[in-house]
Amino acid sequence: MESKDLNRIKVMLAEKKRTNKWLAEQLGKDPATVSKWVTNVSQPNVETLIQISKCLGVGVEELLRTDQ
Repeated sequence: MESKDLNRIKVMLAEKKRTNKWLAEQLGKDPATVSKWVTNVSQPNVETLIQISKCLGVGVEELLRTDQ
């Protein structure tokens, strides 16, 4: 079974010209944790996903993959 990306955090960070480190600082999270989200190794919980969307100025739905 092939692994699929569940979120688009990496794409949205690139579009907003922001880094993993910046997001980690905004959220008060460890950069390694943010790296796991960006690479889809693990997923943030719903509350954190909402915080990420606010930091990036996008809707939660824009952070989630819907083309699968």
